[in-house]
Amino acid sequence: MDLPTGTRLGPYEILSRLGAGGMGEVFRARDTRLQRIVAIKILPGDFAADAQLRLRFEREARSISQLNHPHICTVHDIGQHEGTVYLVMELVDGENLADRLARGAMPLPDALRYGAQIAEALDRAHRNGITHRDVKPGNIMITKEGAKLLDFGLAKEIISRSVAEVATEHKPLTQEGTIVGTVHYMAPEQLAGEAADARTDIFALGAVLYEMISGQRAFDGKSRTSVVAAILNAAAPRIPDMRPPVPPAMQRLITKCLAKDPDERWQSAKDVADELRWISSLPTRSEPVSLVRWPRTLAVAGLIIAAVAIVALWSSRWAKPVGAIRLEALGEARGRDPAGADATTGMDLRREFRCTFCRVTRWRCHRVRCIQLCCGRTVVVAP
Repeated sequence: MDLPTGTRLGPYEILSRLGAGGMGEVFRARDTRLQRIVAIKILPGDFAADAQLRLRFEREARSISQLNHPHICTVHDIGQHEGTVYLVMELVDGENLADRLARGAMPLPDALRYGAQIAEALDRAHRNGITHRDVKPGNIMITKEGAKLLDFGLAKEIISRSVAEVATEHKPLTQEGTIVGTVHYMAPEQLAGEAADARTDIFALGAVLYEMISGQRAFDGKSRTSVVAAILNAAAPRIPDMRPPVPPAMQRLITKCLAKDPDERWQSAKDVADELRWISSLPTRSEPVSLVRWPRTLAVAGLIIAAVAIVALWSSRWAKPVGAIRLEALGEARGRDPAGADATTGMDLRREFRCTFCRVTRWRCHRVRCIQLCCGRTVVVAP
């Protein structure tokens, strides 16, 4: 729908067109009552034509408006003007994550920080009974304050009607349509037409995290059919080798998010957020060592080396090695004993001896028991 500048939708004045997607077109507008700038999403014509659908949407929009979280885009109002259903939201000033990822992967610290913020936003919604159902880079804005999750709950009806078309279409992925840009992040139960719950959002979050880190989609193909087949049948992909390397804990986290069976995934977005923050606290291999700590480190290392050297020297002096220690006879001792040679060994012990281990010179009397110990060792006297 083309709305020229100045068009009025109730109290809102259209200023410019911001973009369009499967969920409708978005315009910058001015709230003439509160004099603030807002974003207005014009929803598809099906919402105006189907009264039951419109009532359900309005009920969900009221629930979403109650969410007060720094990483959730605030819903201000819903309205209808001349058959046009519109949604009034906070105008988020930042860059769409899909546009950011078009330039390649994000640094790991940024991916961990934004991923944790998205998980916290999902946890707040899940605790209020709201499932997003369409978590994807196109619904995430990156601002100076962090990540903002958009379009809560708005995709439920459109996606449920569109999934049936996916398995039979072989159109290129560049063709426009409500499924393009969304099917890559759909959980298997969504593609099978089953009910979505919080774990469905966790699967999509895992696919987003994989793309943020690697710069590639977790599940891709040349057609929608091949993408659906990959999501339903292919194993969760491994993160390619990165520099700096991605922690193994991150691979485990994403693999668990992308489990085919919802019961095997993380069961709450809070668990995912906690795990991401824990991983972000881990030191990285490329983390530089502070040079300020070097002097103290070297001093401590020097003291340790000196202590080890002293202990080693002391041990070599007093430790008892296996075997005997030989004493070398150096010469006649002063004051020969009249008894002469020892009666037991027949050796003349009235001499000076030098220990061959500690190299200390000693003078011993002629009695064998007087020279049985040297440096605490058993000795053998050299003939």
